[in-house]
Amino acid sequence: MSNVLNRFNKTEEEEINEANEISEKYLSFFIDKQFYAFHIHDVVEIIEMQEITPVPEFPDYAKGIINLRGTLIPVIDVRLRFSKNEAEYNERTCIIILNLKNVMVGFIVDTVDEVIDIDKKNITGIPKISDKKTRKFIEGVGKIQKKIVMLLNAQKMLSDEEIKGLESVNDFDVNDFEDVKSAT
Repeated sequence: MSNVLNRFNKTEEEEINEANEISEKYLSFFIDKQFYAFHIHDVVEIIEMQEITPVPEFPDYAKGIINLRGTLIPVIDVRLRFSKNEAEYNERTCIIILNLKNVMVGFIVDTVDEVIDIDKKNITGIPKISDKKTRKFIEGVGKIQKKIVMLLNAQKMLSDEEIKGLESVNDFDVNDFEDVKSAT
């Protein structure tokens, strides 16, 4: 009987913790009409497309850098990272800012969908037959009603070496950049 009473006396925090044990939150988005998601704990913010400054000798999938409120953020096109065809950016195109080992990196996606809850029991492993290039970024496959979503491991979107190379970009003082730009 006390178990029944305890169930009704749970605090809101206990209910939230219990819900977190059975489900995970993800930010879902589309790339080339395919449904993907990043775990919400890696997401810093979502911004609309803005002017990207190209950087010489960046990899093809790295479009350049943006100035986000005084912080320079490197920007990666997820389509290109997945070896898909490049698409023109439009009003639905967004940049998802992720925290990758304390380095802020923007990822361009076709469109952001929503924050979703996926029951842990509805998450399976990586399909062995998927494309090797893309498979290394996928941590699992989630099922939401009749939709299938590829769950991406944000921390594997770039190698440790690539992330280390980008650390200095976040630390760059954008005010110094404006001075250099105006001097030319």
